[in-house]
Amino acid sequence: MERSYNFSVGAKRLANVQPSAIRKVLEKAVKLQGEGHHVIFFSIGEPDFNTPEAIKSATIQAIKDNFTHYTSNRGHAGLRKSLQNYIYGETGVSYDPETEIILTSGGAEGLNNVMLSFVDEGDDVIVLTPFFVNYKMLVNMCGANFIDVPLDDKEGFKLNIATLEKAITPKAKMLIINNPNNPSGVVFSKAELNAVCEMAKKYNFLVLSDEMYSRLTYGAAKFYSMAAFPNMKERTIIVSGFSKTFAMTGWRVGYLAAAKPLADVLIRTHQYSTTSGTTFIHVGLTKSMDSEETKVDVEHMVNTFGKRRALMLQKLSEIPGISYSNPAGAFYLLMNVAASGLSGEAFSERLLAEKHVATVPAKAFGDNFADYIRISYATSESDIEEGVRRIKELVKELKDGKN
Repeated sequence: MERSYNFSVGAKRLANVQPSAIRKVLEKAVKLQGEGHHVIFFSIGEPDFNTPEAIKSATIQAIKDNFTHYTSNRGHAGLRKSLQNYIYGETGVSYDPETEIILTSGGAEGLNNVMLSFVDEGDDVIVLTPFFVNYKMLVNMCGANFIDVPLDDKEGFKLNIATLEKAITPKAKMLIINNPNNPSGVVFSKAELNAVCEMAKKYNFLVLSDEMYSRLTYGAAKFYSMAAFPNMKERTIIVSGFSKTFAMTGWRVGYLAAAKPLADVLIRTHQYSTTSGTTFIHVGLTKSMDSEETKVDVEHMVNTFGKRRALMLQKLSEIPGISYSNPAGAFYLLMNVAASGLSGEAFSERLLAEKHVATVPAKAFGDNFADYIRISYATSESDIEEGVRRIKELVKELKDGKN
């Protein structure tokens, strides 16, 4: 029997899975940098700090001590125990390190595992938008329906509970929330989160709570975990990791925290995607993540991001005609460029090509945000000042009709 396939098309599940807009911008920016241009990177969500010395030293020692073999599917027992204390400090919720915590290859694998473990073809997945780009692609990969619930950008990206309830369908399996939010920097209030929890219990759906930026809040903003609300642990899966708070993006260490019945499902997906994490990294983190030296380094990073946030807001306020979100967490904000006469995508392209400032068109984070670009302030104060100066320059040129 002769059968013909176009193997370059790939599996049907990939039909609506597109390349990451963040990575596309990064590739263009790196190319310009390689050509000798001074590129300002407002595009990538990566701390420009080095990993704390205590973590590096402990990990090197773990290699020397020959922790180079398989560990448990769930991750090294010592790190899971350390995470039990860490997560309790962050959320007020206790997770059994033996049965309710799973180490993953970064937060990305955690998101992937949650979606593949619980979302079936034809299910509805409700997503509060703007959203991290991975969410929609994973929903599409599962053959599920992406239900977009946009936050109200005119009201500071607040969640309208009535809008949320209208979006809930009989097929709703899961809601995804990212708090603090990437890309807006918004930190949801206790009242907003409590209302979401009441919806989850009333309509019986799971909550995927992406809490990657839980340590990065500023001023009076306070982080609340979805799992901490009454009767929510059993229907909430926390996805988090070490990349942002500990400046460990390249180490690829994340974790899932979930009640045992949910974790027992998750481990079945995890063990066939990663088997287990990198043992010597887990051992190194076990010995160093709670050290005083590491705590000092992390506090310094958080405080520095707070100063950069203030500087970014100050400099953006000097650009006539533009508006932006007021970030209380993470290290991003959304800037509305509609007054320039361009869409967010066109403005971002012009900004990179002409001024060598890399940003991400916010349409990648939700169709309702096509007038916005995402700016990351996870970079130096000098780059913030120079980058915003170039943005101001482009805005003026567009206003003056210099096309």
